[in-house]
Amino acid sequence: MSAPVHFRNVQIRQSKTSHATARRGTALITVLVVILLLSLAAYTFTEKMILESEASEFAARQAQARASADSGVDYVAALLADIDAASDPINIYHDPSLFAAMPVHDPQADRGIGMFTLVAPVVTAGSTQTVRAGLIDESGKLNVNAVLSFDLEDDEARELFLGIPGMTEQIADGILDWVDEDTERRQYGAEDDFYSTLSPPYTARNSPLESLDELLLVNGMTPALLYGEDANRNGILDPNENDGPLSLPMDNQDGQLDLGCAGYLTVYSRESNLQSNGAERINVNDSSLVDLYDALEEQLGEDEAQFIVAYRMYGATNVEPLDGTGLSSTPDSTGDQQTDDALMDLAGRLAKALGGGNTDPIMRGGMDLSRGPRQEIDSLYELIGAEVVAEIDGSDETLASPWQNDSGALAGSLPLLFDVASTIGTSTIDGRINVNQARKETLLGIPNMPSDLADAIANSPLIGPDGQALSGQFEERQTTAWLLTRGLADVTTMRQIDRFITARGEVFTVQVLGHFDVKGPVARIEAVVDAVEDPPQIIARRNLSELGPGYDLTPLVPAGGP
Repeated sequence: MSAPVHFRNVQIRQSKTSHATARRGTALITVLVVILLLSLAAYTFTEKMILESEASEFAARQAQARASADSGVDYVAALLADIDAASDPINIYHDPSLFAAMPVHDPQADRGIGMFTLVAPVVTAGSTQTVRAGLIDESGKLNVNAVLSFDLEDDEARELFLGIPGMTEQIADGILDWVDEDTERRQYGAEDDFYSTLSPPYTARNSPLESLDELLLVNGMTPALLYGEDANRNGILDPNENDGPLSLPMDNQDGQLDLGCAGYLTVYSRESNLQSNGAERINVNDSSLVDLYDALEEQLGEDEAQFIVAYRMYGATNVEPLDGTGLSSTPDSTGDQQTDDALMDLAGRLAKALGGGNTDPIMRGGMDLSRGPRQEIDSLYELIGAEVVAEIDGSDETLASPWQNDSGALAGSLPLLFDVASTIGTSTIDGRINVNQARKETLLGIPNMPSDLADAIANSPLIGPDGQALSGQFEERQTTAWLLTRGLADVTTMRQIDRFITARGEVFTVQVLGHFDVKGPVARIEAVVDAVEDPPQIIARRNLSELGPGYDLTPLVPAGGP
């Protein structure tokens, strides 16, 4: 009986051993599962931390890119504050050395140098892909608020707008009615009597616009007409803006960029009427001939002062009036020269009597300035090639203009005249159109602008086909005289268009890209800087980063960029 008992004990021990082994296997599996779960948790945590770190670094670099772009705006304001003090003209139109890949922190940094680039489209055909490093002059556009100051007839004012693609007579007159002070409708316009019938009703502004967005309230204007196809606001034709209905924005796939009316209009353009040294320009229509003569003699010389004052006193013998009704620059002309002379003589004697009765002659350059002026100068271009018969030292003498119609001589003498003198006495001039940056459509709206001249201006770029700055071009175009000295326009044409044009305004739009010298985030800021103010003021700023970089910087920043 003892053997069976032993066998059972063995079985019991084996069973216990088997259970212990099973428990140890289960524990091993449990430990392995726990280790796996802990490893997975650690991996997930590590991956999340890496992503958080990368996101944090990207956010920091985004902020740095935005700060770089903002620095670019401030850089422009500082540059414009000192621009007139420069010994040579600063090429604000296109100069990569001034406006491309400008570092804003230590260039010895280990990771990516923050920098900014000022970028703008080259104004040529609508399909252009060319970019430049420089500023956009708001005077290259038509200033809606300044049109009324041109004192044009209604049809002439309307014509200023009609060269703009998509513009109609209804919208043009509607814009003019919107900003003029009265409530009288123009031929195709709309005033309160129309807007009050809308739902909801509203009234016309009847004062200057603060923003072009307000034009959406003008009868006939739509978002599509105002903003066009330029979805990312970069001024160049992108693939999605030339693919019809395939992607936004909706476009007509015609290979031309529709900028909308906003691409041709502004509410900002103006310029200072000061000399390059900051002094006031001499008003050649100053009522005091003594003050005028003395100022001109100091700035230009005795011959120039004598001729301009003689022109004011006697008029020119060979300058044809622009309107065909006699001396166009003679104020309140009766149409009869003898009567005009008698009236001017009477006015001079009355002025002397009111001033204390002093009738003693006031002599300058051999002329008795106490006779007073008999006409005004509408345009400085009137002086070119003019002749004046004046009483010098008691006898009549023919004076020839110091500015003869010779291209070579005028290229050297007109810039000084235009810098020193002006036909008006205001400190600023609003709304003149910059012929160096205006589009052809804008130029064609200028009264008396020949179409061939508009073509010639549009085909005279300030930048070469490979993106290089053209040597001497910017310096030559500091005044509108280049149109004359190059033979693109004659003196008569320049007299006709002079009051509408300029060679440089002083309110600029800048598009600044904040980026790095290696790949990274890009910020895009658009700002408007008013350099008429001293110091220049940033009067508008908006973040365009959500619209993308907008530009390929490779032509401007070959070594890197976004």
